[in-house]
Amino acid sequence: MINHLLTPSPPHLLIFMHPALFLDRDGVIIENRARYVRRWEDVEFFPQALAALAQIRHTPYKVIVVTNQSAVGRGLITMETAVALNDRIMDVVRQHNGRVDASYICPDTPGQETGCRKPLPGMLQQAAQEHQIDLSQSIMIGDALTDVQAGRAAGVRISALLHTGRGQAQAAKPEAQALAPFPIYADLQTAVTELILHPYLLP
Repeated sequence: MINHLLTPSPPHLLIFMHPALFLDRDGVIIENRARYVRRWEDVEFFPQALAALAQIRHTPYKVIVVTNQSAVGRGLITMETAVALNDRIMDVVRQHNGRVDASYICPDTPGQETGCRKPLPGMLQQAAQEHQIDLSQSIMIGDALTDVQAGRAAGVRISALLHTGRGQAQAAKPEAQALAPFPIYADLQTAVTELILHPYLLP
């Protein structure tokens, strides 16, 4: 598991716990690719996602990206390439005044797991330890049922699914009924507006 942008707090300071917005990357911030995101030409941003990450810039929420990248474990790209691509993606988010406090990459393939691959909660738990995050006040948003499962396994307050990326197909799976209820939103901007910017509108 690779963590970027880690800035630990000095040990002599009082530590305050923060809520976090955990985000999947592919299908949430950028388009999913059937053959994986392996080069910069594969990257296509969702404009509404860039807008959403700018809108929450000054909220109390830390923004943590947690992404499964099994293309590494499958030998399709190197970890160095995956890290470089991810860094460039996060740079574009910041160029649009978006907030990203840290990002985590899990290179595992299904069946070759070390505990970080979603639906396991390893990346969220590591982020909570390293960034003083209160999981019980945090939110997980993704485009796959495994994102919902990872959030629940980590004990976050809300795990939500988007219709971007694989979300619509995932919501139609029989397995979704077993996980229900969980909120489903059209895109990241809609989710951020309802869950973070205007939570008083929630039923």
